[in-house]
Amino acid sequence: MKSPDWLRILTASPRQRLPGGVQLRLLTAQEVLEARREATALAGEDRDRALCSNACLVARAVVRRGRPVYGSGEEVLHRLTVGQVETLARRWMAFYQEEGLGTGLERSRLDQLKKAWSTCRGSAFGGMCSNVLGRCRRRNGPRR
Repeated sequence: MKSPDWLRILTASPRQRLPGGVQLRLLTAQEVLEARREATALAGEDRDRALCSNACLVARAVVRRGRPVYGSGEEVLHRLTVGQVETLARRWMAFYQEEGLGTGLERSRLDQLKKAWSTCRGSAFGGMCSNVLGRCRRRNGPRR
């Protein structure tokens, strides 16, 4: 039986196997922000920023037995070549696009699902107004 598309999105695989017993893992938004901050501190000049960003991303995304292989972006820069850093960063981006954005669904189908979810009416407890409660009253401006 084929699983519904929405279930495929919710059950995305969080890791991808690489040669050498290591894995790539998806990063949280917080981890990506931390990698950007580390890269900004690590890059001496603007022209170094892309390489440092990729190195910091690789440091967080490459794991072995659930633990990071590299302690920091700086360690990645010391242990890997520019080509290796670039290759790992590209593989992570491809993995993110496949797993993080929709588990292999076509882009048009993923957009349809997102639109359907965004237009669903929420409950009164979902943080938005619903027709059960009527219109939300205006909280600022002149009273009418």
